[in-house]
Amino acid sequence: MTHRISGVSRVSRSSRRTRVVAAGIGAGMAVSSAATAFAPAAAAAPTPQVSCTSKQAGLAEKLQKDITAALSKRKGTVAVGLYDRVTGTTCTLRGDTAFDSASVVKVTVLAALLYDAKKKNRYLTDRETKLATAMITKSDNASTSTLWKQLGLTKIKAFLTAAKMTQTKPGADNYWGLTQITVRDEQRLLALLTAKNSVLTDNARAYVLKLMNKVVAGQRWGTPAGAPSTVKVHVKNGWLSRATHGWRVHSVGTFVGGGRDYTITVLTHGNPDMQYGVNTIQGVAKVIHKDLVPVAKSASGSPSVQRYVPTDQPQEATVPVPESGAGSG
Repeated sequence: MTHRISGVSRVSRSSRRTRVVAAGIGAGMAVSSAATAFAPAAAAAPTPQVSCTSKQAGLAEKLQKDITAALSKRKGTVAVGLYDRVTGTTCTLRGDTAFDSASVVKVTVLAALLYDAKKKNRYLTDRETKLATAMITKSDNASTSTLWKQLGLTKIKAFLTAAKMTQTKPGADNYWGLTQITVRDEQRLLALLTAKNSVLTDNARAYVLKLMNKVVAGQRWGTPAGAPSTVKVHVKNGWLSRATHGWRVHSVGTFVGGGRDYTITVLTHGNPDMQYGVNTIQGVAKVIHKDLVPVAKSASGSPSVQRYVPTDQPQEATVPVPESGAGSG
């Protein structure tokens, strides 16, 4: 098991045997190299495919196949990140594609606040604790705006630099919901929260995860879908609708317990409505949980552990955006 932050994206030589890059999804991708020489010059570039690696034999292939199947008939643009410390498994799809963050950025805001407090060798004030709790557990926008303005772009960027979240671009004019995020950077943030490091103290990491574990029931959808009852769930979601790219719907989560330790990020846009994006994320999450934590049946024939079933009425906060961006939700 490795606790290095770089482990989120590192691929060792020994794992090359289990590296899987999906191919042959479309007919054009199955054509031999000789045949592709006759392809039209204006042919569209192939859609990025899921790439998985693992130290556990057969797991990378299974995850790649099942994630691809879960997304095979879904509209919009989907990016996926998975890292499992126990099996040394990673999966990535569109890891560098940028999305408007919506409320997912609230975890970054709290991490930046804790990082700044650490630099000044101080604890959070009662006021900051109240704001942080509302921001994460209820996705409260007013609390987020207050902390965002308190920190300012200089301190937020200082945290992003320390965290090596180089692809994350803070939203301008205090529109924190328009911060540009990627799967790669969100997975780096989740890695910081789930393993000892020099950026966030152990107490800070535990505090963020405690709040992510106490998210109100209506907002516990997305990546927790299908999670086994043997793991503790920490989640933060977000959604936003604008004139371009339709609905952005995102979910990040960490799952630990029962010998498991993994993180999942799913970012989407181009969804026709909010529920469609939620369903896409949960379809991916269910197959990941199933593959990482297979559930054997007991002697009575019932599953040995239960799978988490999210609310069928998912909620999130309305994210403030410029009026020119059309409606948000």
